Amino acid sequence: MALKKSELYSSLWQSCDALRGGMDASQYKDYVLVLLFIKYVSDKYAGKPYQPLTIPPGASFAEMVALKGKSDIGDQINKKIVAPLVAANAQLSLSDFPDFNDAAKLGTGKEMVDRLTDLVAIFENKALDFSKNRADGDDILGDAYEYLMQHFATESGKSKGQFYTPAEVSRIVAAALGIATAPTTHQTTVYDPTCGSGSLLLKVADAAPTKVALYGQEKDAATSGLARMNMILHDQPTAEIKQGNTLADPKFRDGKAGNESLKVFDYVVANPPFSDKRWSTGIDPLHDPWQRFESFGVPPAKQGDYAYLLHIVRSLKSTGRAACILPHGVLFRGNAEADIRRALIRKGYLEAIIGLPANLFYGTGIPACIVVIDKSRAAERVAAGTGIFMIDASQAFMKDGPKNRLRERDIHRIVDTFQRRQDVPLVPRYARQVSLHDIEKNEYNLNLPRYIDSQLPEDRQDIEGHLRGGIPEADVTAADSLVSRYWAVCPQLERSLFRENRPGYVDLAVDKAAIKSTIHGHPEFAGFIARMNAHFAAWRDVQAKALKALRPHTPEAQPRRVVADLSEGLLAHYLGQPLIDAYAVYQHLMDYWAQTMQDDCYAIAADGWKAQTYRVIETDKKGKQKDKGWACDLVPKPLIVARYFAKEQAALQALQAELERVSAKLAELEEEHGGEDAAFAGFDKVNVAAVKERLREIEGEVKAEIKAAKGGKSGKALVAAGGEVEEPVAEELRVLLEWMKLAAEESALKKRLKEADAALDATAYAKYPKLTEAEVQALVVDDKWLATLDAAVHGEMDRLSQQLTARVKELAERYEAPLPQLNERVTELEARVNRHLEKMGFAWR
Repeated sequence: MALKKSELYSSLWQSCDALRGGMDASQYKDYVLVLLFIKYVSDKYAGKPYQPLTIPPGASFAEMVALKGKSDIGDQINKKIVAPLVAANAQLSLSDFPDFNDAAKLGTGKEMVDRLTDLVAIFENKALDFSKNRADGDDILGDAYEYLMQHFATESGKSKGQFYTPAEVSRIVAAALGIATAPTTHQTTVYDPTCGSGSLLLKVADAAPTKVALYGQEKDAATSGLARMNMILHDQPTAEIKQGNTLADPKFRDGKAGNESLKVFDYVVANPPFSDKRWSTGIDPLHDPWQRFESFGVPPAKQGDYAYLLHIVRSLKSTGRAACILPHGVLFRGNAEADIRRALIRKGYLEAIIGLPANLFYGTGIPACIVVIDKSRAAERVAAGTGIFMIDASQAFMKDGPKNRLRERDIHRIVDTFQRRQDVPLVPRYARQVSLHDIEKNEYNLNLPRYIDSQLPEDRQDIEGHLRGGIPEADVTAADSLVSRYWAVCPQLERSLFRENRPGYVDLAVDKAAIKSTIHGHPEFAGFIARMNAHFAAWRDVQAKALKALRPHTPEAQPRRVVADLSEGLLAHYLGQPLIDAYAVYQHLMDYWAQTMQDDCYAIAADGWKAQTYRVIETDKKGKQKDKGWACDLVPKPLIVARYFAKEQAALQALQAELERVSAKLAELEEEHGGEDAAFAGFDKVNVAAVKERLREIEGEVKAEIKAAKGGKSGKALVAAGGEVEEPVAEELRVLLEWMKLAAEESALKKRLKEADAALDATAYAKYPKLTEAEVQALVVDDKWLATLDAAVHGEMDRLSQQLTARVKELAERYEAPLPQLNERVTELEARVNRHLEKMGFAWR
């Protein structure tokens, strides 16, 4: 079976996190990621000549495994694995690797031995064979590395998570550069002056149509080592990552000593530390040898944001493009920063600003923006006065634990809006092209709310409507109302829901309880739903054919290509459709891809259309294994049952329903007779043994009473005349016997249900080996993938009707009781209260 990406990621993280103990995540990540790196390069390059990295004999992961359990394992890893690896590869440095013999971090004696042994064992898993990583376009290892870094960034806290730029933001930065459509070559240069672990650089490289030359500088020694490893893991072994302070000691230079200048690049990206208070350490800004602040001005001593931005401007070729992530403050702060901002705008360097939600980044919770710089068309922008394209995406995100996160739909909308800025310069409440004239009027203040009002309008409260009744017509028909867009599709529906009250006001034409049924039953709305169903069916039919044509080990079956073709096709299919949000439909597909479809496609790409079952074995805390049955990931059992054994499933469900009915009657009987002096009052627990015991007690009591009666004595349980059991005892006996009858019925039904379920399970299991490839394709594509997406899109349709229903009902309730009517009601209630008080002897004057 193919290795599931989701299982690899989660198992690696869970195992590593469990072994972390009390160590700070920012330190522990170094050990985990280095072990992952050594495992990868060993699998990929060991014993092979002419590779990007040389693995010396005796310094591979296999030799590390041999050190498990040894008392000096930490020292031996340093000497036998790390040192030879660094010595054989110039691009690696000892500072890239943590000390595996550090007692302060790993513990001493047996604690260190156990921790390192267990850590090595995690990566010893046979499923983690990276020798074929990136085969068929898959980068399962590089993605796993990024997944671990993301989780370590989350765990590292506010001050230590800055080594990682969220992947979602990195993708927007890459798209803003426009590198995906550029005629790149291997000589195209991309530079990140504050590269951290290199995630931002790699996203740009991934977007480029060809291999490009990557350059990065990082101040922190350990993080720069992570970046170098990250480059190798992502198949970028020639990337140049240097360690040092970019502002004080930029490492990438041109020219000879004494006549050097900053090296310039085609593309520059950066996520520098926000508002760096120590940016000027080691430099004299007024006499900067690299002329970064000339003609712009010197940034404030305690705000380093513009220092990094000006370094980027200076590092760009005259035809270059850059994108830099900065705090929102750079858009509006005054004094020296205002002067720098004005100079950048007047030179035409600023092409766009993309405002992001707050709390996206691991190092800070403040909102940030992406500043896009374009030197190639700067003069053109100045001459035409076209100004800056602005996007305010601050409202579009989802909560993800303590942080906010951009969804796939949010990323796509930002990128689409940016790429279509020439054709669609205005998107209400979201984006607009702001002219240089408007910027000058605002004194070069670029604060986004000055130009884009992204907030939804406040709900109107109409005074006359509250005084005289009636729904304001503007709430129903105005262009910015929440329901007017429905009337463009269903014009007659408006007339069915509302009738005229007086000029400017309408009343609800149906009962409030009938709003939903009126909407659903209206021919226009029903027709719209039918058209949307047909619209999805048209896409589904085309995609079903394409998906069933996927074959393993072919370019078309590469999972990334599959999801790109599928998602882009779905989005394009729904863009421009009335009412429905195409990006919401797109998000449903991307969510399902992440949850299920991704793993399915990786399995198909590796093994083909094979429905392979396997045993589910669970191991408890004591190490004992238990067989929990069988499963099949690609074709789960419910799909087989639904398609081939529907009759048997229906019979099973009927048994389940009958069991639930009997169990409910039992519970009802126990509740009804569980009070004081009732049949079950004295029971600690109601079960068969307890009820039988009580029945034996009653039998004994009755026999004793009968014997007493025969002896001429008065009996408590018998009536003297008739000799029958008294009513309380008779009722208790009836209840207990009824309970026993139901319990026996429940037990029999449970047995039948278990037998039927086992029979169906065995029948379904036997079906798998008999499935043809066409049957597997139909089960996976039709019954699983497309059926799930169909249900999700239908959910969007339901949401549309629910929104309209809720809004119409809200408006009706808001104005259904005008003030005079409320006053009359208050007067009536007051009179009733006064009458009651008078009857009680109280009178109010």
